[in-house]
Amino acid sequence: MPSDPDPVVERDVLVVGAGPGGLQLAYFLERSGLSYLVLEASDAVASFFRTLPRTRTLISFNKVHSIYDDPEVLLRWDWNSLLTDDYGQPFREFSRDLYPDADDLVRYLEAFAERGGFAIETGARVERVARADDGRFDVHVAGRPLHRARAVVVATGFSRPYVPDIPGIEHAEGYEDAPIDPAAYEGQRVLFVGKGNSALELADVALETAALIHVASPTPVQLAWKTRHPGHLRAQHTRLLDLYQLKTLTGALDCELRGIEREDDGRLVVTVAYVHADGEVEELVYDRVVRCTGFALDTSFYDEACRPRTILDGRLPAITGMWESTNVPGLYFAGTLMQGLDFKRSSSAFIDGFRYNVRTLSHHLRERLEGVPMPSRRLPRDPAALAEHLLARACRTSALWTQFGYLCDHLAVRDGHLELREELPLKWVEDELAHERDAFTLTFEWGRWDGDVFAIQRHPSAEGASTNVFLHPILRHRRRGEVVAVHHVLEDLFGTYSARTETGIVRRRSGRDMERYHREEHREPLEAFLAARLGDCDSVSGEGGAASA
Repeated sequence: MPSDPDPVVERDVLVVGAGPGGLQLAYFLERSGLSYLVLEASDAVASFFRTLPRTRTLISFNKVHSIYDDPEVLLRWDWNSLLTDDYGQPFREFSRDLYPDADDLVRYLEAFAERGGFAIETGARVERVARADDGRFDVHVAGRPLHRARAVVVATGFSRPYVPDIPGIEHAEGYEDAPIDPAAYEGQRVLFVGKGNSALELADVALETAALIHVASPTPVQLAWKTRHPGHLRAQHTRLLDLYQLKTLTGALDCELRGIEREDDGRLVVTVAYVHADGEVEELVYDRVVRCTGFALDTSFYDEACRPRTILDGRLPAITGMWESTNVPGLYFAGTLMQGLDFKRSSSAFIDGFRYNVRTLSHHLRERLEGVPMPSRRLPRDPAALAEHLLARACRTSALWTQFGYLCDHLAVRDGHLELREELPLKWVEDELAHERDAFTLTFEWGRWDGDVFAIQRHPSAEGASTNVFLHPILRHRRRGEVVAVHHVLEDLFGTYSARTETGIVRRRSGRDMERYHREEHREPLEAFLAARLGDCDSVSGEGGAASA
């Protein structure tokens, strides 16, 4: 007799990985009506943060005390909490430190998973992802039944070290294995390959014991306080740069590594070609070399027919505006793997950024799989009411503030009203909603600047708002996908653009009380812009309205 076929477990969505990205998606899927399961290879959630970062101190802010009490606004400076409908699981209940310990994040994620009661299988290592005959995904898990799903969301994070193509790189230790005891570096000459946070993190461990320390990469150090990107080198890791510029035996080398060779006595000879030195090439001798070049996406478990394309030398998946693989329909990415479209620009690499991406992705999956439209609502087609709404939104949103220049609120102009959809990826809007005859997008963005970031010339009036450098709201009028008009809302150090949300810190500004100041500098200019642009929509449509095409 023929044997019974292997059992198949069918669901709408399979999520691979139970780190913060997978858990955040589980939270929203739990409320969506979609059937789902989270598969986690290790025996517990949050496996990445159980060992990394090596020195256990996170670079994500946990600002507990604030001049605000609105939990939505507080998320702007809380970079570790996951989103809930009631703001009921703040990370500050697990740590009060500005730079928290990774073990506190592990405890937080464990509690989040337990409290949510999510459908998670631990010890479920995915061995193969393939296409089923009907177009769905077959996900093979070691020692488990076959899982079949309409969509797969990979939230594994960076699950393998990125090893650059340098001859002899096998002689280097990896960041993931290098010692974090200062005594291990005593009296040694050490090269850390890389100039990011991981390289400077370990270099700082060795700083007081090593005889000589170099950090090296082809590109100069990028300082977060200068670039405004939180993934660039953070201030707590910059002691080495101080020593370097003040002429001690440390160095930040802008160079290409041509090769690493091990001599008979165990020392390592590294050939470097300097980038800014007229082609100079040197051979430098070290006692140890440590590779701190980051991590990458693991694509080993995909069948060839559904292996996702990658970018940045295989580090990240190539994604659409809605975080779907560009070549495998139905394969999505969540968590830090969402950063392919804002790499080193916005915050999709971090919890405080991708938590909002994941919320939007959950709405998209529900629309894609069940036909439930993404959330939207109507706003009156009235300049004064719209200005009031937009300023109130700008004062409160944490999503647009954190995901600056990446997520937007989209307002499509209809006959008699505007249709609002919040927190859409700007790339998706540009790709998928370019057919709208008239629409507005609201984003937060930094301005451009040159020279000393601590000595920027300000122009604190509505007329000069387009020159503002500090993070501020920008409203763009788009017609058939083309930007036809732009309005910059005057920057504010406290993110306050309305008298209704004043903090009481500022009593008067430029000789005016704050109610008059906000009226003259924020509300009236925005209202005038909206009146003009909505009037232009009427003239284009010729019907008293500008419905979508």
